[in-house]
Amino acid sequence: MKIAAAQIASIPGPIDANLAWHLSVARQAAAEGVDALFFPELSLTGYQTATIRALAIQTQDARLASLQTLSDDSGMLIAAGAPLSGPNGVEIALLVFRPNAVLTPYSKRLLHPDEQPFFTPGQTQRIYPCAGQMIAPAICFESLQPTHAREAAEAGATLYMASVAKSAAGMDAAWRHYAEVAQAFGMTVVMANCIGPADDYLGAGGSGIWRADGELLAQAPSQEQFLVIHDSSTGEASVVKLQTRGDA
Repeated sequence: MKIAAAQIASIPGPIDANLAWHLSVARQAAAEGVDALFFPELSLTGYQTATIRALAIQTQDARLASLQTLSDDSGMLIAAGAPLSGPNGVEIALLVFRPNAVLTPYSKRLLHPDEQPFFTPGQTQRIYPCAGQMIAPAICFESLQPTHAREAAEAGATLYMASVAKSAAGMDAAWRHYAEVAQAFGMTVVMANCIGPADDYLGAGGSGIWRADGELLAQAPSQEQFLVIHDSSTGEASVVKLQTRGDA
């Protein structure tokens, strides 16, 4: 299985411009033979807690069809972050597109205290099968809570996917934590972080992949856009700089 974390910058606001960039990044990942691609937290709108509730979407949003089509055509799982209209309010969600499957989102179950005035927590743990692996999603704050990773492992997850929007202040602790999670539960851990504006801070990048024994396999630099890729069949890992529109 070949997995990739997409370290990208999102434009704060409606999804259209960000959706176009997601499609470009996903095509680049497909060209690398990636089976599962993971984007940062709220990647389709940018992480702006006080304003993005107005941008909340539904899973039936017609604009999402392009990501589903790309998943179908490439055979790749694509997990993109978005505010989602839920039954009790707006949720911080990962929209998980799988080839020829119904879109089944995962919503953040453990909210950071700063998020609680704006969002409602999800209620359902999800495990997604992909290329012989069982993927458990985790979104930022909850991915740093040991109970969340333990529940994922007990549910049969072999790959723990952390979609985050973190500043430099929290990254040292996060890198140590994800290595410990990988080693403690025998799961590969993938962390996709953003760069650029996020609330009142800058996303710090540093996206990485840890092997199930806790070894860091690959890590992106701090302030550019990259794919961090690991091929479990060969053990190879790489960091590939993303082509921007100007580079293409």
